Amino acid sequence: MTTTLKPTAVAPPQLPDQEELIRRLLSDTPLLKDTPDHLLQVVNVLESYGIVLDAYSKNLVDQGEKQLLNPFPVFRFFHEGFNLKRLWQHLLGDRINFEYAEYCQKAMFWHGTGGLDAYLDTPEFAEACQRIIQRKAARDPLLALTHRLYPGFAPESIRSLTTIYCLGLFWRVMSDIFVDLARRYAIKEVTCVNDVVHHIRDGLVAAAGNPITYQVTLGGEDIWVLPPEAGLTFLVDVAVPYVEAVFFRGMPFLGTVSYNAQARQISPDISDFKYGALYADPIPSMGAGIPPSLCMQDMFRHLPEELSRWYDENGRGQTDVHVQICVSFQKSMFCVTNAAISGTMPHPLDTDDSEQQAANRAYAEAWSGRLMGCQLVALL
Repeated sequence: MTTTLKPTAVAPPQLPDQEELIRRLLSDTPLLKDTPDHLLQVVNVLESYGIVLDAYSKNLVDQGEKQLLNPFPVFRFFHEGFNLKRLWQHLLGDRINFEYAEYCQKAMFWHGTGGLDAYLDTPEFAEACQRIIQRKAARDPLLALTHRLYPGFAPESIRSLTTIYCLGLFWRVMSDIFVDLARRYAIKEVTCVNDVVHHIRDGLVAAAGNPITYQVTLGGEDIWVLPPEAGLTFLVDVAVPYVEAVFFRGMPFLGTVSYNAQARQISPDISDFKYGALYADPIPSMGAGIPPSLCMQDMFRHLPEELSRWYDENGRGQTDVHVQICVSFQKSMFCVTNAAISGTMPHPLDTDDSEQQAANRAYAEAWSGRLMGCQLVALL
């Protein structure tokens, strides 16, 4: 008599619920499951991202220094200098895609959260804008005419470029953190996912108080756009608003949903937006009009050999490598978010004070509530 063995049913892995997310945040347990594969993916994709951010940072800072109130900034991506070879490479797409950096800047500028955006609404900033406009308009008749006809245009342009410059300063710090993470991983100082979270957290905390300032020189006069007296700092005024705007809110990509108000596919309240990196579906990567596709291509060009081999052995190899990079990148962004939450926790996690413990739990509850709508499958 033949006995047929039935395959044992394996229960699918369960997504963490909100209480589990709170437990992880309060117990210094990484949100991302701590496995060797996750460690390999996160460290290597952040190394490639760090190289890309180095270029993004240099370009955005250069724009802040050279493109102020430039009505036709057609050469804004040539921060390394303009020549025919670079122009030809640019036209062929053989370059870093700075358009993704501009997408992130527009998300920060549009959502406008945090201390930086609050300062941009102050009389001090408005006064600085007027001084800049007067200096520029004295030598630019087009600007003088435009400012008379549309007095809000030039100040808004300065606001936008100020955000560009600050994002460049932010990415300078993040690039250094990610590249140093790869160095520590290579010498076995980083051996688990929690080490990755701690490394990023410590880097954010170390840079937390770095002042965010912005000064321009026009006609021999130095004008503070963001003066030291504004008291803007790296972590609370730029880094946290970046996480809010790019990781959580984001902007819907053209061609994926209708911007028609009658279609009602987009919430009229931008605070309800859930199009950020932690919500993104990685499948449309490399689709036309999807800005992260440009970032994935930039990272692909600088992909460490270890991660490239891992993609060859997993999934469909190089045929869907951009989608796989997107998946790994999303996992890494959960680590960065994890680090940002940990670094801004109101009190030490090992505190014995009941009030401080309650404050930490309330903080963890608020963040976990937002994380519940994200792509939690990436954490498995």
